[in-house]
Amino acid sequence: MLVLREGGRILASAMVGHDGHRGSVYYLAVDPARQRQGLGRRLMAAVEEWLRARGVPKLNLLVRMENDAVAGFHAALGYADNDCRSLGKRLDG
Repeated sequence: MLVLREGGRILASAMVGHDGHRGSVYYLAVDPARQRQGLGRRLMAAVEEWLRARGVPKLNLLVRMENDAVAGFHAALGYADNDCRSLGKRLDG
């Protein structure tokens, strides 16, 4: 978990992990009152550096198809559609 703080207040967070080759980011979040101030960009830079420091050469993101705003945010950071399929299965009923 990477966290940006100001004093004792959490401004942004991201869960990041890897399997040795591919890194993944889960739930990048920025306080709604502080969005569009560069915090998401700073946090993604920290995520990338954290992965590079561990020798991870690739970062994968999952963005819901209808979430154009988030896809646009990541596209502005250099991320592109991998033309892959994501499969899932609900286990809670």
